[in-house]
Amino acid sequence: MANLWDLSKKNPFSSPFHKKNEPGSRQLACASASAEAVPDSCEFGSMKYYAICGFGGILSCGITHTAVVPLDLVKCRIQVDPKKYKNMFTGFRVTASEEGFRALAKGWAPTAIGYSMQGLCKFGFYEVFKVFYSNMLGEEKTYLYRTSLYLAASASAEFFADIALCPMESVKVRVQTGTGYGSTLRECAPKLWREEGVSGFYKGLPPLWMRQIPYTMMKFAAFERTVEFLYKHVVPVPRDQLGKPAQLVVTFGAGYIAGVFCAIVSHPADSVVSKLNSDVGSTPWQAAKDLGMIGLWKGLGARILMIGTLTALQWFIYDTVKVVFRLPRPPPPEMPESLKRKLQQKQEAPQ
Repeated sequence: MANLWDLSKKNPFSSPFHKKNEPGSRQLACASASAEAVPDSCEFGSMKYYAICGFGGILSCGITHTAVVPLDLVKCRIQVDPKKYKNMFTGFRVTASEEGFRALAKGWAPTAIGYSMQGLCKFGFYEVFKVFYSNMLGEEKTYLYRTSLYLAASASAEFFADIALCPMESVKVRVQTGTGYGSTLRECAPKLWREEGVSGFYKGLPPLWMRQIPYTMMKFAAFERTVEFLYKHVVPVPRDQLGKPAQLVVTFGAGYIAGVFCAIVSHPADSVVSKLNSDVGSTPWQAAKDLGMIGLWKGLGARILMIGTLTALQWFIYDTVKVVFRLPRPPPPEMPESLKRKLQQKQEAPQ
């Protein structure tokens, strides 16, 4: 781990705001909009850095997913029973009239627990894998193939995040779709364990990977490249000359744009997960066949609204945690000087 820490200091994602001169001293490497530069609370790539990133993931995913439980509940019911819950408006009306407004909060406990654990792994491991793959590639290739790096790091992180999420996701869908497993976590989890055992909690893992890995790859890669685009072509000043509130506004906007793409990419698999967890003994392929091509896209509008808002808030909360805890926050990547020199030499070379 110490070796990983040392390598992380050299990789192109490390903070450029400070450069080490001598042991115990630091020198400001670039200008800041704030009147007085505040030093980072830890080294980029240290255990403390990764731990706080994981904590930021817990807050960003746990809070946002729990906040949109009513929308998620209606979305799941539209996917499982489209004849009864025809659209978002009908879904809210039927649920409230038959079960009361309190029913819209069904599944909040497994949602809060499951997505907090997912956020810990998703954001924490993303930072770890981003540094790890960057060190494997080297500075120049990291810049040239940065989109592929974002995709690989996010896919690797989400693989483990879904293992942490799957048990609570299985409970949540059963609670929300009213499949006879009870209306609370305390009722559903023991019954699911008695009737289906461990497989009942994890049978939705393959389609969950199908849904979440493409979603997360799009979420991180689209966000990283959108931030880069906004600071390069839209925001009139460099990021280091913006105040922290303005930077967080850019983060929110980039997060919402990324969220729209995430919703579209992951929606068919999301429909399969909802159908699978509501039908005892079903398989992913059987669930997809029962839904049909049109059924796979039912509830997309609600999912775009939910995921767009949710993704934007997640990135906003995550970046806010980094600001509050004074973590290193590197600006969008720039071409390394060594690569610039190579390109210049290539252009100057006689044809």
